[in-house]
Amino acid sequence: MSIPQSGGGPIERHEQLAEYLAEGCKPKQDWRIGTEHEKFGYCKDTHLPIPYRGERSVLAVLEGLRDLRGWEALYEGENIVGLQKDGANVSLEPGGQLELSGAPLETIHQTCDEVNQHLADVKDIADKVGVGFIGLGAAPEWAHEQMPMMPKGRYKLMTDYMGRVGTLGTAMMYRTCTVQVNLDFSTEADMVQKMRVALALQPVATALFANSPFFEGKVNGWKSWRAHIWQNLDAARTGMLPFVFDEGFGFEAWVEYALDVPMYFVYRDGKYIDALGQSFRDFLKGKLPALPGETPTLSDWADHLTTIFPEARVKQFIEMRGADGGPWRRLCALPAFWVGLTYDQTALDAAWDLVKGWDAETREALRVAAGKDGLHAQVGDINMRDLARQTLEISREGLRARARPGAGGMVPDERHFLHALEDSVTDGKAPADELLDLYHVEWNGDLSRIYEGYAY
Repeated sequence: MSIPQSGGGPIERHEQLAEYLAEGCKPKQDWRIGTEHEKFGYCKDTHLPIPYRGERSVLAVLEGLRDLRGWEALYEGENIVGLQKDGANVSLEPGGQLELSGAPLETIHQTCDEVNQHLADVKDIADKVGVGFIGLGAAPEWAHEQMPMMPKGRYKLMTDYMGRVGTLGTAMMYRTCTVQVNLDFSTEADMVQKMRVALALQPVATALFANSPFFEGKVNGWKSWRAHIWQNLDAARTGMLPFVFDEGFGFEAWVEYALDVPMYFVYRDGKYIDALGQSFRDFLKGKLPALPGETPTLSDWADHLTTIFPEARVKQFIEMRGADGGPWRRLCALPAFWVGLTYDQTALDAAWDLVKGWDAETREALRVAAGKDGLHAQVGDINMRDLARQTLEISREGLRARARPGAGGMVPDERHFLHALEDSVTDGKAPADELLDLYHVEWNGDLSRIYEGYAY
């Protein structure tokens, strides 16, 4: 979940809403890669989720990163709710999941170095206080009642609202983790093409990264239970967004969509003001019940854009949101996958050619099937494993064409970051399949062994 945004001053013209998005346009040489990943913390002796406060807690880890690794603390009231350093942020999800929002970097080599350093630092500090962290798409055993709530005002408001609009909203907030990548665009037309490819191929990412076959201590029948959760929370702000594929889609169409998404809050003077279900359109007219007579700023608009949760999202960049959190090795594979598909024009065109004939029903069916069956999904004549293989070939060529070397020039490009995904396509097994094999055979149904085997 996002921290409060700094978008700008008063909104005096409707056109400013689309102009704010368009300000994200950058020349290709300035495109960057921002990788985000979330992970569950747990007490090593009990395997229960860590609370916010205490000897073994989220706060202990945040304070350790602050005191031992030079991060600057971010506060809400008197509580530390995040950290910042060198363009990166560490933030808290509602149930205490720890998120790294990485700095905007030029190459996958750099973003992977950032991830590796972060996980090493977190592990060192966590080990000192008896805490572990694990990368999974959904909490394998914990019930909702066992989850702590982090002391952030927006989470209290969202918790109250989620129960009204869907069946699994609070499960998403408290018991899921994801890995995503934020990518740039050069023009409105570039944004449109990237968004269409992003949405259409998000089910492939879901299948390749599927890593949540357990929930509340049981096999749940889905390869990505996290994906299932996202399909059953708030229809007003989630989904595959068929309008993105309509002729004429652009920044203004995104504005019109976002204006129809009900609000959560307005952030003022360090506090979240309840605006649940209210309309940003009314806010523009000075008719918001939460703040009668007051009109919004661009910072309010930026905040509102963070409360929209489709499979791919436009802000001043594009967020790819379809993958489960997972093992260390795959945290670098996700940005590599999407950078290969979208940061080389030949690859982007090839990806669009692959999906442009699909209709909205096909895209939605792929979304559902990817969560249920992972790489074994079948929708009409589309076989997910074959589709993943084709998509990876395009991504691989895109990374080859980018030719961004690493390791002091010893590694010619970024293609090796796809190896984990290529292995999955070769053997037909995403992480969820590997977990299920272990659970049924080596672990003999003892799910507690997941912590030792899959902790960072």
